[in-house]
Amino acid sequence: MNATTKMQNRMTQPTTPADQAQQAEALVERLFGDLLGVITTYGVYIGDRLGLYRALSEGGRATPADLASRAGIAERYAREWLEQRAADGILSLVSDSPDPARRSFELPHVHAEVLTDDTSLNYFAPFMRLLIAGGNQMPAILDAYCDGTGVNWADYGDDMRESQGDANKPLFLNQLGEYIAQLPQVHERLQQPGARVADIGTGFGWSAIGVAEAYPNAIVDSYDLDAPAMDRATEHARERGVGDRVTFHARDAAEAEGSYDLVLAFECIHDMPQPVGVLATMRQLAGDNGTVIVMDENVAEQFEAPANEVDRLFYGYSLLVCLPDGMSHQPSVGTGTVMRPATLRGYAQEAGFADIEILPLENDFFRFYRLA
Repeated sequence: MNATTKMQNRMTQPTTPADQAQQAEALVERLFGDLLGVITTYGVYIGDRLGLYRALSEGGRATPADLASRAGIAERYAREWLEQRAADGILSLVSDSPDPARRSFELPHVHAEVLTDDTSLNYFAPFMRLLIAGGNQMPAILDAYCDGTGVNWADYGDDMRESQGDANKPLFLNQLGEYIAQLPQVHERLQQPGARVADIGTGFGWSAIGVAEAYPNAIVDSYDLDAPAMDRATEHARERGVGDRVTFHARDAAEAEGSYDLVLAFECIHDMPQPVGVLATMRQLAGDNGTVIVMDENVAEQFEAPANEVDRLFYGYSLLVCLPDGMSHQPSVGTGTVMRPATLRGYAQEAGFADIEILPLENDFFRFYRLA
């Protein structure tokens, strides 16, 4: 039984002085584990942003001097990072020595996939980067908590943009086509010449690129307010060979026009200060014959406390990123990351949809909805 479970169980029992002491001890034990997790997060971030994991993955085992030379960092810091990562179990100690400078370390192959392979579904480093990018805005976040304003997405910088794009890239490139193929009418229509898709809140463009790669006849228009992200998305589409069929528009999706067979919004509705207006535009873009699909967080349908791990994760991102971003544009409904089905249903019905349907597409972190 872990510390969290022990603490939760004790919270339901009578609180004698002995019980209270045990509860305090259990909370300290849990927070100590959480503290170690934060240290792991920072260690991953340093290795990710400085290219240390890639240097080990591509160059093999390394002493501190080897890593410092490959990555262009100071040898003393290379030694400390290697030792800390090995102490944390992320790296393996290959050759020990009383002389710290002579110790050598390596990155196990399976760990390299998680930390360096940006096309793998196991790629996890971006999630750590996203958390650090949010924490870097803590002074502004504290101000927002006090005055009710927010922190604009642009203020989080490239760390946030890149981490969000990198986190979703494996899903969109590896699985999005498979998910759409499970919707027979949509799948059939996108195979036809001239099929048109609108992608709302596209970020770095991987969702649009994933659709274009899965459906060579489809033409995709993508919308996002973040101009730097649109520039990067255009580069990505060109590099992947679909730049002739995917166009990125740095403009408000609520102003989009046209007629589309499929209208998508992936993990962005909960960030919008006024989601109803965007959903109404999506309804118009789809018309009578198109399909509207929203992907958002796969949180519990009702609030629970204590919550499951997915809810806890997304509440964390909401504290640091999504709610402050949504609140930075006023007036704002202030949805936050934890958007439950009932909340989306309310927005959809206000936008003119009759209802939402939860699609039978399985993903641990995301839920897919069809709006009709």
